[in-house]
Order: sequence, then C-alpha cells, then structure tokens
Amino acid sequence: MARNVTDFHGILLFRRDYAERDFLIKFLTQEFGKKMFLVRGAKKRGFKMVADILPFTTGSYVGDIADDGLSYIRTARETNQFQNISTDIFKNAYATYIMSLVDQAFPDGQPLPTWYHRVQRALTLIDDGVNASIITNIMEIQLMPAFGVAPQLQGCAICGRNDLPFDYSESYGGLLCQQHWQIDPRRLHLAQRTIYYLRQFSVLDLDKLHTIDVKPQTEHAMRQLMNEIYDSQIGVHPKSKRFLDQMQSWSARLTMPPQASPDDSTD
Repeated sequence: MARNVTDFHGILLFRRDYAERDFLIKFLTQEFGKKMFLVRGAKKRGFKMVADILPFTTGSYVGDIADDGLSYIRTARETNQFQNISTDIFKNAYATYIMSLVDQAFPDGQPLPTWYHRVQRALTLIDDGVNASIITNIMEIQLMPAFGVAPQLQGCAICGRNDLPFDYSESYGGLLCQQHWQIDPRRLHLAQRTIYYLRQFSVLDLDKLHTIDVKPQTEHAMRQLMNEIYDSQIGVHPKSKRFLDQMQSWSARLTMPPQASPDDSTD
C-alpha cells in the first residue's frame, strides 16, 4: 500500500472509538478528499493532540496518507475549533447534519477542494451566528447534484421561460412556469417567496454571504421542501437528521403561542 508523508488541511467530520486507546477520525481534507485516520493512543492520559482532534476542529496536520485504507496523523501544526458550534446544541445539530450529508455525497479519496472550502465557509457562518437553518438549506440544495438529483431551478423544465411564476414539480425534474402548471396536478404548490429562495440558494456563493434575514414562515417552508426532496428523490437519511428534526420540533413547541382560553378576547 503506497503511503505519502505530507502536510494536509482537514475539517474533522466525525470520530469514533477504536479499540481500547485509539480513535478513528474522518477528515474532509483539502488535498485528498475524505480520508479515515487511525490515531493511536488518543485516549491515553497526556496525549499531546487532544485539542487537535476534538469535534468541529479544522486546521493543518502532518500525516501518513494511504492511497487506500487507513491513514495516520503524525502531528498537528495549527488547528482551531468552532467554539460556538461546539457549545450550542442547535448549531451543533445543523453542523453535524451538513457534515453527514457531505460524507454520504462523495466517495472517500476523491479530491474535493471546492467542497472543502464550501464546508469550511458554511461552518464559519454558523459559528458566527448566521441563520444555521438557512445555511443548511443552501448546502442541501447545492449538494443535490452530488446525489444524482439536479433539478432545473433557473427556468421552466418544459419551455425554459424564467419570466412567469413558478412551482416545483418532482415529476418533471424542477420548476414549471405558470403556463405548464396544469401538466402536473401533484406539483408542490409552493409560495413564490419559497421559489425565490430556492432559485437564489442554488447559485449562491457563500463567500459573499454575511447575513441573511428570512421570515419564519419561509424558513419553515424551505425546511418542508428540503425534507420532501431528500425523502422522495434522494433517499438519504443521516442519523443526525433525525436528531435535528427532534430539535426543530422541540423549538417549535417552545415558541408556539399559548392557545386562547374561553375568556380571552379575539377581537
């Protein structure tokens, strides 16, 4: 098995126990794509790289990179942890889901320099307090082609027009303009505001995004749309998504206004 001792830049996707004292860690690397690393002795007291292999860590490392199979980390050069993601359960859930999708979307060992930068930028925005739900929507939309689903989102899938109201059709693989709504009675009947963000998010450069303000109703509609597409067309269900759904359900119940009692005024 060919090995190469080299520097690499990595975003820690996940880590898991391996044997009594070791960890298996998967990185999304800038140079080699996704790679699994065995870190020997990582659970031993006094292990010098403890802070460098924590969840939600990114940085530069030196490793023995294998063409196939397990690679090994020799040392860490400079690393940083996304502190707010690490300490906020909601940010944590969204970030974990994004990294789970990336892990499932691409094979190991395929260089992904563009996606390395995109994931790093998405995590930075979430860590900085930009709406984590919307950042997740953007990543979900832009990851769809990697799963083999590339809906037409810039014009009508039938005629190409882009100057009429749209709706989304799963049967026809993307948007239908108003002239062709009648051909798919099962189109999703989305609000035009939802369509607007769907189209914008599909081509949005995260480097140019610094803040975003979306109404709660639109945020909820985007979540429902992504759930529908991923459930019916992509069929990817990371464990982290189930936890995220639970979190969103808890949040909705906590923020739901109390029901009026019989004595409350409705005027």
